[in-house]
Amino acid sequence: MRTQSIAADSATVSANGARRWEQGHPWIYRSDVLKRPVSPPGAVLVHNERGRPLGVALWSPMSEIALRLLDSNPDAPLDLTWWRDRLATAITRRAPIGEHANAYRLVHGEADMCPSLVCDRYDRWLVVQLMSAGIEQFRDEIVTVLMELTEPLGILARNDVPLRAKEGLATEVELLAGEVPREIEIIEHGARYLAAPWDGQKTGAFLDQRENRVAAAARARGRALDCFSYHGSFAIHLAARAQHVIALDVSAEALGRAARNSALNGFTNIELVEANAFEFLKAQQRARERYDTIVLDPPAFAKTRASVPSAIRGYKEINLRAMRLLTSGGTLFTASCSFHLSMPLFLDMLRAAAADSGRRLALREVRGQPLDHPGIVTVPETSYLKSAVLEALD
Repeated sequence: MRTQSIAADSATVSANGARRWEQGHPWIYRSDVLKRPVSPPGAVLVHNERGRPLGVALWSPMSEIALRLLDSNPDAPLDLTWWRDRLATAITRRAPIGEHANAYRLVHGEADMCPSLVCDRYDRWLVVQLMSAGIEQFRDEIVTVLMELTEPLGILARNDVPLRAKEGLATEVELLAGEVPREIEIIEHGARYLAAPWDGQKTGAFLDQRENRVAAAARARGRALDCFSYHGSFAIHLAARAQHVIALDVSAEALGRAARNSALNGFTNIELVEANAFEFLKAQQRARERYDTIVLDPPAFAKTRASVPSAIRGYKEINLRAMRLLTSGGTLFTASCSFHLSMPLFLDMLRAAAADSGRRLALREVRGQPLDHPGIVTVPETSYLKSAVLEALD
């Protein structure tokens, strides 16, 4: 097993770049690199303008994010022992989740001081994403250590994310070790569903909503509506308490897996509806339908900072319509996974929707990310998921 050398090359960064590290953010942008390394992607030593070593960073020559801090110790060897210690710390932090779920994130990139690396556990298998040219150079070490620490039956790389193209890397799905099935049965808080590691969303399922599904189910009752249902993960949790659940999604393929997940849990009170959520909610409002429980878990509407105003309009519309569909005493669980839509903007949007709805809505709970998706205060990019629980008082 090779060891990445960091002594052969170095980078010099501006005072602004050095300040970012001092303030707890691991990224240094290309514009703040005064002296670029001449070496290919990997790890390099970083100095400030006065020549003082600041630490060791991943180096991505083609990326706007040129340097990602790995270790503030400039003598860090980045060998197998180093990677074993870093990954073991992240994995150990997630140990309590294993008591009630067999699928969760083991490594959350920058939040675990493993920049641009994601690793998710699905029962006895792992799915990783190596999302920078720098981290790609440590693929062998990462795979070796993950095999040692977790003893999985296989490791799959879901490197089909567009971000890799910006790093000059191939976008592909690749088996790195052992075998990984096309579907894996997941158990979380007593509910069961099938994850699709090879071709599902993200790394195979939406693991970041695991605890939120439990929170939504705790208030579920009567007639329930799960919008943007995808594989029906929210609907399955709701069905244990609600009398009837409509699982709504625009994708027939996604609803097909939702049907299988419903059967897997033995539920007969889940109705699958293929429709556009905006149009469905409009039609339900015109028909004066009412629901006791509504879940809104849409995809990210704001994928860039420039798209935030239009995204807010979209979020407001679906929340406004959902609010008007609630029965008195009904509950709305609503979420956004758009990083560019901050929590203050999210809550402002809900206030505006509530004002237009003509309803008195109580904010019962504001929720963030679970234990396995930590959001670091000084690294806002690690925090993207926000949600709220609202109750109609009239």
